[in-house]
Amino acid sequence: MWEKCNEDGTTGIYSLMKSTTQPTTLTSASYEELVREMLVRLGEDPDREGLIRTPERVKKAYEFLTRGYKEDPEALLRKALFTVTYDEMVIVKDVEMFSLCEHHMLPFFGKVHVAYIPNGKVIGLSKIPRLIEIFSRRLQIQERLTTQIAETIQKTIEPQGVGVVIEARHLCMMMRGVEKQHSAAVTSSMLGCFRKEQETRTEFLSLIRQRTNGT
Repeated sequence: MWEKCNEDGTTGIYSLMKSTTQPTTLTSASYEELVREMLVRLGEDPDREGLIRTPERVKKAYEFLTRGYKEDPEALLRKALFTVTYDEMVIVKDVEMFSLCEHHMLPFFGKVHVAYIPNGKVIGLSKIPRLIEIFSRRLQIQERLTTQIAETIQKTIEPQGVGVVIEARHLCMMMRGVEKQHSAAVTSSMLGCFRKEQETRTEFLSLIRQRTNGT
């Protein structure tokens, strides 16, 4: 349990003690205990009304936001492969993405655009947003997220090529540091014919810039 320490005459300082005589270590402390300690170090009172259930809520929130670690992206795609003779570009664009920056554990969010040219196999369209979700629900950097999506598609279905572009805003830049509110980061990964053929790459980039109404 948590006990208040006032030996130095101050208030609001807590120490974590087990019901036994053995002190709780970082590895043996529960998730909730660690969050409670963080609240204390921030100068808060974890026993005040608004914070009593915060450790439990934070645990559930981070379990949700990082659930991608428990899923296999390649297995996801293999379940939805279909044989076709189609060999034109397939594009899924404007897929909403939310992730956590691994440097500050603050959110970054934006849109992902994915294209590939089949080589005898296509993926069920719903699996591309699911693939994005798996990789984004981990601690990430935008550059790695971009390449992971592209490389997984390339490895799993072996298309003629894959192109991925991510446009995102990072709260670690907007809320802290340089505090630039309107900046966005754009990353891309081009594999196969998307890397080798300028015409293919240009077509992809042109199509994802078009608005839904075609303007």
